[in-house]
Amino acid sequence: MGKTTEVGSFEIANSFGLYDMHGLVWEWCLDNWYENYDKAPTNGDAWLDSDDNDARVTRGGSWSNEGILCRSSSRQFRIASRMWNNIGFRSVRSL
Repeated sequence: MGKTTEVGSFEIANSFGLYDMHGLVWEWCLDNWYENYDKAPTNGDAWLDSDDNDARVTRGGSWSNEGILCRSSSRQFRIASRMWNNIGFRSVRSL
């Protein structure tokens, strides 16, 4: 498609009932970057015990990627202090 789209454009929710989770923009994660999951928290907490707080994780792929990268398990290293036109974030709140 080559660009972002309005939220809800695809009109199909995933199995959790969430819309537009993949392929619009990479999404910033709270976790610091690690090459693998050795010693990662197993309780769902963010992994924040790194000395390099600028090295972060993005997930989900964006409009500028091939479809194979547009999935939750797709993750990349990014420097948080840099600007990117294909990275955003998702606001979440409990209802």
